[in-house]
Amino acid sequence: MVAINKYSNVPLYCQLKNLIIEKIESGEFAADSKIPSEQDFCEQYDISRPTVRQAINELTASGQLYKLKGKGTFVSARKTYINIKDYTGFTDSILDSKNPSEKNIISVETITGQELSFLTEAFNLKPDARNEFAAITFSNSFGNDLLSFSISYIPKDFFPDICEDIANNRDVLRGKYPLIPVHTKSTLDVICTDHKDAAYLKVQPGQPLICIKNILYSKSGQPVEYIVTKYRADKTRLQFENHK
Repeated sequence: MVAINKYSNVPLYCQLKNLIIEKIESGEFAADSKIPSEQDFCEQYDISRPTVRQAINELTASGQLYKLKGKGTFVSARKTYINIKDYTGFTDSILDSKNPSEKNIISVETITGQELSFLTEAFNLKPDARNEFAAITFSNSFGNDLLSFSISYIPKDFFPDICEDIANNRDVLRGKYPLIPVHTKSTLDVICTDHKDAAYLKVQPGQPLICIKNILYSKSGQPVEYIVTKYRADKTRLQFENHK
């Protein structure tokens, strides 16, 4: 067993952090497995509880560990990289998908723009407007990991058959609409999981999510689709690559 050197210039909590990281990288502490308790670490390495707590809190803050209330501390799974260079606002689009059936559709429902204020703003609707939108929810996985889910909002005024097209796995444009999306506007935020998000992503409420919102526009500048995608921050890492 590797011991902690109490005479080293390296703080004890840093030494414990490094030991835990080594065990994670070697596979001794497997993904989603529970690590020893604070008391176990104290006894194993003859160190104080505040020292152990600081090490674990810093590894939790950096995303290498996560805590489940009443259950303990667990090892986070390796994150899936999303390369921003390859990501576009069209990536999660229903309108730009030639085969929507390839997406893991969870639900298709009809809502009014009044129900969600961001739709009223994005589509320039009057506050009392009753415009209907198709709300299409689908999930995205990598291997056996559920990484994210998306909700695509599409105005039924422009795409009256959208729900039937999705149900029958048809190309939703099929050459009959002059509103093909050609450019997007995206925003990124870090948010906390609410109860609805938690149910979709199978996580505890309050965990951080990476939220990307895309508005797709036609050639004339008409907004035609609003997409909200929420990624599990504990399983996803955005990778930026730029060239001058």
